Amino acid sequence: MWIYFDSSALVKRYSAESGTELVNILFRQHPTSQMTCASICVLEIVSVLVRKHNDGRMSSELFAQALLNLENEIIAGDSFPFVPIDDQLLFAALDLITRHHINSSDAIILRSCLNVHQVLAGRGDQLILWSSDKRLLRAAKNEGVAVFDPEVETEKSLTDILG
Repeated sequence: MWIYFDSSALVKRYSAESGTELVNILFRQHPTSQMTCASICVLEIVSVLVRKHNDGRMSSELFAQALLNLENEIIAGDSFPFVPIDDQLLFAALDLITRHHINSSDAIILRSCLNVHQVLAGRGDQLILWSSDKRLLRAAKNEGVAVFDPEVETEKSLTDILG
């Protein structure tokens, strides 16, 4: 089983918020070599962390530690694969905007997720999109992708999917 993160779920690994506990459990119990995200998600996560630091929700110490953890675990980590974003993927995402009434970044994430889903399904592997973005979750479900929202799911439901 593979986990595809969008930034709304993966940021919970680096900043305490609703759903952080489930993301941390996942990281303890599932190999990072079977987790992925689009490369643009890293930029979105840093943007969220900067916003939290700038508005006082995150101290300078926690901010610096979060960036270091993100760097070590995801950016420079050998075992966390990224899905690259190129012009072909961007243009392939266009129809998802109108079909699902989602914004451009969600369409990019969904198109990327669908591409990975198709490859994995061909190998007999399952993919679950982890997100807390309600519109993205709805669109992914409509496209046939399994979803998990760490803000609303339970530890039991996580244990069930991890087997």
